Amino acid sequence: QVQLMESGGGLVQPGGSLRLTCAASGAILLLRDMGWYRQAPGKQRELVAGITRAGEVNYADSVKGRFTISRDNAKNTVDLQMNSLKPEDTAVYYCNAKLVSFNTPSQLRNLWGPGTQVTVSS
Repeated sequence: QVQLMESGGGLVQPGGSLRLTCAASGAILLLRDMGWYRQAPGKQRELVAGITRAGEVNYADSVKGRFTISRDNAKNTVDLQMNSLKPEDTAVYYCNAKLVSFNTPSQLRNLWGPGTQVTVSS
């Protein structure tokens, strides 16, 4: 069974930093685009940052210059370094991956992690 698992969330003061990590595990044949999304209470889930397998990145305007996404293809992980955090960054952060598994090699799957809570508050 292929799955994603996030770690690294928590409570941090405004201006602080957190690093989120997402690890993909299971019978993975190919891990393509990966990304981080977030969903605040009462709001829709939104893209925070994305990264292709080749390392091309894109960011939401609200996090540009503060967040950095990176990945390790050998370890099947994607990280999100979050600096200068603001209260409006408070949300549940979800890892997303487009991948192909050994079990269904002709199908591109869109997988989500269970989410990790990030709370920015003094």
